[in-house]
Amino acid sequence: MPYINTSRGRPLPAPPPSDGPRVNEFINSREVLVIDGEGEKRGIMPIREALQLAEESGLDLVEVSPQAQPPVCKLMDFGKYKYQAQKKANEARKKQKTIEVKEIKMRPNIDTHDYDVKMRSMLRFFEEGDKVKVTLRFRGREMAHQELGMQLLDKVQKQVDTIAKVEQYPKLEGRQMIMVMAPR
Repeated sequence: MPYINTSRGRPLPAPPPSDGPRVNEFINSREVLVIDGEGEKRGIMPIREALQLAEESGLDLVEVSPQAQPPVCKLMDFGKYKYQAQKKANEARKKQKTIEVKEIKMRPNIDTHDYDVKMRSMLRFFEEGDKVKVTLRFRGREMAHQELGMQLLDKVQKQVDTIAKVEQYPKLEGRQMIMVMAPR
């Protein structure tokens, strides 16, 4: 229900839309090119006449091209237009896939069965379109044999070479060797 200004006895207009096109009395141009609801050009007319035409047809006057000379306005149901735009934006957001980085942790002397289990989950991650961060953790005297870690990471890289590419080559950070791979 609109707010009634008691001094004049008529409803105040809604505040101007800040994010969308200007509508009805918020169009600040003297003359506009009017297109009706069916897409037919009605011609250039004064804004008052265009607003009266919109009111008679039960539609809103929406400024679709404010930079044109004179601005182009269309007669349409603005509520329905906003609803359709919101629906389209939600569909686009739904179809977006966020790429996650999944982490697989290994040790340099990993058992063959454990290695196979880790590789199966890594392949599943690539199929889902996620990146995989392989973290190889060294403990104690394993730091003296970093070449074993490099051999293991090379083995992983060769095994998934057809479906994934290396995004960050193996590098040592403290007691961990890290490699990041992304699906092709």
